[in-house]
Amino acid sequence: MSFKTKQDSADATVIGIDIGKDVFHLVGFDAEGNLLLRRKIKRLVLVSTFDKFARCIIGMEACPSAHFVSRTLRGMGFEPRIIPAVYVKPFSKGQKNDYNDAEAIAEAALRPNLRTVSEKSRDQLDLQALHRDRSRLVSRRTSTVNQIRAFLIEQGITIRKGLRAVRNSLLALLDERRDEISPRMRHIILGLLDDRMRLDARIDAVSSEIAEIGEAEAHCRALKTIPGVGPIISTALVAAVGKGEAFENGRHMAAWLGLVPRQFSTGGKTILGGISKRGSRYLRTLLIQAAKVILLRPHNWPNFSFGAWLVAADQRMYRNKLAVALANKLARIAWAVLRFGRGFDAPRNTVVEAI
Repeated sequence: MSFKTKQDSADATVIGIDIGKDVFHLVGFDAEGNLLLRRKIKRLVLVSTFDKFARCIIGMEACPSAHFVSRTLRGMGFEPRIIPAVYVKPFSKGQKNDYNDAEAIAEAALRPNLRTVSEKSRDQLDLQALHRDRSRLVSRRTSTVNQIRAFLIEQGITIRKGLRAVRNSLLALLDERRDEISPRMRHIILGLLDDRMRLDARIDAVSSEIAEIGEAEAHCRALKTIPGVGPIISTALVAAVGKGEAFENGRHMAAWLGLVPRQFSTGGKTILGGISKRGSRYLRTLLIQAAKVILLRPHNWPNFSFGAWLVAADQRMYRNKLAVALANKLARIAWAVLRFGRGFDAPRNTVVEAI
């Protein structure tokens, strides 16, 4: 079935795109819900194909290519809407296939109260890629250190946990216990140590680049006025949420990060469980780490505007629960700083370690 052109498709309302690596599936409807389009196109002909269509709402599911496609179509005059996959699923009908997925996306795009994903700029995607690269390198370094410790344990030699112990004492330990380790095992461990040193250098280089971006970006500088927030957290937040326009308030942003209780309420009875753990696990982990850094220094709490709340919460909460509650508060503060473009107004008389 073909689609009407600009001259005779004034009634076109929405097109849903199921984005694939090389092929896109399109399904379009008019205002009455009549099917106008059902087509498969190649990625390379995206612009030439949509140039023949009347300007309308374009729905697409959030995925790695969605932001590029959205920017391209917005530049052509369309109104793209990036929809989280979890919000598309209720509109799916029948068996799963690409055309049914595109139809569900089109249906979801017309919902007036459906929350969409904010479109990321190229700079945001570049910064997000830096964070993902750093996260991958840190994970590989942790894996390498754990393998060193495991090989040593197999030889009856234990070493303290943590990266610092491997950095400071591994070579001395290999020399002291030379008689207990075979030459082949020593060669393997030294190779792993060399891998770890190269990873250290890569991580330091990427971290320095992230820090430079944080110094140059005004919103990152404003975020760093929040206790516990440094170049890593500030740049990760800007890369993920921009100026925070996608959220009505800080509570919505904290909920998006999964820092609120999971709710299963019915019959007027409210049932709350552990945190929902929705959204970005990376950001959620960073904010909880920042909260734990703040909790390590109770003598600094009175210097913060939320210090009285923190002291009172410390009396009634276990430490892990308190860390999550504080991370929730930091997320709300971060939204306010991004949305209103002002630094955090807490007095900063004491230097606090930041992430």
